[in-house]
Amino acid sequence: MLRIALYAGSFDPVTNGHLDVIGHAVRLADKLVLAVGVNPGKAPLFSADDRLAMLEDICAPLARAAKCELACVTFSGLVVEAAQKAGATVLIRGLRDSTDFNYEMQMAGMNETMAPGIQSVFLPASPSVRPITATLVRQIAGMGGDVSAFVPAAVAARLKQKFAR
Repeated sequence: MLRIALYAGSFDPVTNGHLDVIGHAVRLADKLVLAVGVNPGKAPLFSADDRLAMLEDICAPLARAAKCELACVTFSGLVVEAAQKAGATVLIRGLRDSTDFNYEMQMAGMNETMAPGIQSVFLPASPSVRPITATLVRQIAGMGGDVSAFVPAAVAARLKQKFAR
């Protein structure tokens, strides 16, 4: 049976922290679904299509190297509903610190109640990427700072282009 995992996030933009978690996740699943959350009440920096394209371009080599099938989708409802739609039985969640852990434990409990067949798996971020958040990356880039240590080169270029306007 194919082990399908889903890793959901806004990915606005894709950071080295996301890639760290994805690099671990592709070794645990036969198929990894990266699910870009679309919330009509939020105004992301990058469109859903741009975020999907960045994920596909940057993550495909990681998946290929691990012999893991990769799919990138959008969703606008509950994560467990996106997982069920994708046929996933595993939800991948990245943890940076104890604050993430406490929040994610609450979410895992709620998700397990709504979808008992889906297991949450927590992957700790590597020490070098723990401080990285997409919010901080957007703020630094928006003020003209160098974000090359926090995001892949292609994302840094897109951020530079986005804020040059």
